[in-house]
Amino acid sequence: MFLHGTSEINDKGHLQIGGCDTTVLAQEFGTPLYIVDEGLVRQRAREFVEAFKATGLKFQVAYASKAFSVMAMCAIAEQEGLSLDVVSDGELYTALQAGFPVERIHFHGNNKTPDEINMALDAGIGCFVVDNFIEMGLLNALAADKGKTANVLLRITPGVEAHTHDYISTGQQDSKFGFDLGNGTAFRAIEETLKLTNLNLLGVHSHIGSQIFEVEGFGMAVDKVAKFAVQVRDELGKTFSVINVGGGFGIRYVEGDTPLPLATYVNAIADAIISNFTSANYPTPEIWIEPGRSMVGDAGTTLYTIGTNKEIPGVRKYIAVDGGMTDNPRPALYGSKYDALLANRANEANEETVSVAGKCCESGDMLIWDLELPKSESGDLLAVFCTGAYNYAMASNYNRIRRPAVVFVKDGEASLAVKRESLNDIVANDVIPQRLRKTTV
Repeated sequence: MFLHGTSEINDKGHLQIGGCDTTVLAQEFGTPLYIVDEGLVRQRAREFVEAFKATGLKFQVAYASKAFSVMAMCAIAEQEGLSLDVVSDGELYTALQAGFPVERIHFHGNNKTPDEINMALDAGIGCFVVDNFIEMGLLNALAADKGKTANVLLRITPGVEAHTHDYISTGQQDSKFGFDLGNGTAFRAIEETLKLTNLNLLGVHSHIGSQIFEVEGFGMAVDKVAKFAVQVRDELGKTFSVINVGGGFGIRYVEGDTPLPLATYVNAIADAIISNFTSANYPTPEIWIEPGRSMVGDAGTTLYTIGTNKEIPGVRKYIAVDGGMTDNPRPALYGSKYDALLANRANEANEETVSVAGKCCESGDMLIWDLELPKSESGDLLAVFCTGAYNYAMASNYNRIRRPAVVFVKDGEASLAVKRESLNDIVANDVIPQRLRKTTV
């Protein structure tokens, strides 16, 4: 079994993360439980920052909080010198409540509401990533009402498609995001932005996809963006000070996933920027990137308790855990694959092939198909790896199942970052209309 970060098997044969025995974590915090390897998160952040420092370029590494947005993660991002991407008022509020520096917050999204824009303007965030003409006009008008000028990047689709699942490829021409480069819309958007007195255009943003294991796509995207920058300079007299190349750097979920060292991605992007802009006699812009999954994905582990099982002779054996698609919808949404082991019997030899079912009332609530395990029993602990990105973030209360707690572990200390939801939390926002209330006759 491939172990990530500080994960190891201790002398009791138990999985240990951040120096904390997972069987003890289960006793203290219950299951399902999201466990975050704080040391690995900080290591990933420093790898990005140090790789960029070595290039000599100006840069911002902005953590894409959509991957995992909680106040504790915002605090770590601040401490590691990162910027922060948000895509909703909820993510923005989380960052503000955590005391994150507002000047390092970037607001994304293809349908920002007036309330969200006003909230961000009032907070004084560092940059809006403008996605369409309607938002452009709305942001300018709202900024004018407040006597403010908003820094903006325009999101463009460069026509480069990463080799990823269709649902998470966003850089190709047919995308709900951004201004298209190929049909001239992006150039027209630049023209319109430059006419608006309450917008300050910094540059452009592009994102070519997710879970990318090669650098060629980033090089192609930078080449197209650089040519566009030169066209804008030559025809409109505007020089970009910032180029944001997005994120999408892959991680290892299962055997066969082959992510590159983070510095390899950074160096490829830096080389492409330097080469393209130097050859065009263009001032080298500041480079922004937006790692999300690659910052937190393999730092997360979800701990479950095994309950029932069902064996169909000659077909399959199912084991059921006390969570499922409510805490990890990705297998149902994307067919995502995960590795796992028995956390309380991690040294034992595998004896059987099982499929891990969740507890939701859905036949599609399956977490892992065909997993090799020792012969499991009710009460065993199953640790599913690489659940740090888009698991807590996408969790739901389907079947009115409570969302799990989140703990950060480091140097033998476990710190609660998110409390487990209570049954009272489940009904906290429910209201029975007066006409439906029981009356006594």
